[in-house]
Amino acid sequence: MTAKPKLLLCWSGGKDCSLALHALRREGRFEVVGLLTTVTEDYGRVSMHGIRRELAEAQAAAAGLALETVEIPAGCSNETYERRMARALEASKARGVRTVAFGDVFLEDLRKFRESKLAGAGLAAEFPLWKRDTAALAREFIELGFRAVLTCVDSRQLDGRFAGRMFDEKLLSELPAGVDPCGENGEFHTLVIAGPIFRRPIDCRIGRVVVREQRFYFCDVLPAGPADPDALPLPLRHP
Repeated sequence: MTAKPKLLLCWSGGKDCSLALHALRREGRFEVVGLLTTVTEDYGRVSMHGIRRELAEAQAAAAGLALETVEIPAGCSNETYERRMARALEASKARGVRTVAFGDVFLEDLRKFRESKLAGAGLAAEFPLWKRDTAALAREFIELGFRAVLTCVDSRQLDGRFAGRMFDEKLLSELPAGVDPCGENGEFHTLVIAGPIFRRPIDCRIGRVVVREQRFYFCDVLPAGPADPDALPLPLRHP
């Protein structure tokens, strides 16, 4: 039997990359060998999504995959980002990876940028969700049994009070016109805590919501452990 080509999936911890992993496994054309994420070293959190490193590690373990992290400084320059990412990709390539996948859906410029950078490193790009209807994707995510919480909301595009809410049918029905159901224009980011890609749910709790740059509302999701007085348990299954 011919071995499947090895693939590395770019991982944010959110719903799009989770759906991409589900699609890749369902299609079966590649062997997904790991998840690649960027962590802001000053805070120990996944960049933009604000997810604690421990939760990303718990996700990878629940998915049965290795988590490869690229450490970047706060306010990272493009030059530093590209240099550190190139180093990580070169190491993956040395281990037999030939393709890197992304959960992008419709941002053409971003796709071209990713393809160009990977081509320069001798790697191919894969986009398993490309051009899917985002309203249909959002519904599919929920119907498949995934559970996610909004960890970051850009208040210039969506009311900050959505931070910390579960990504469910009720939330979708309350999104204002013009807000993409999957947050593809950066309106919000998520943390997936349960679903068919995981062997077990991610045990965690809702913590405080803080505002950064007078714009981004971050909900701190806490790993299981000593109770925080402001923390609330997360529902791991739909009602």
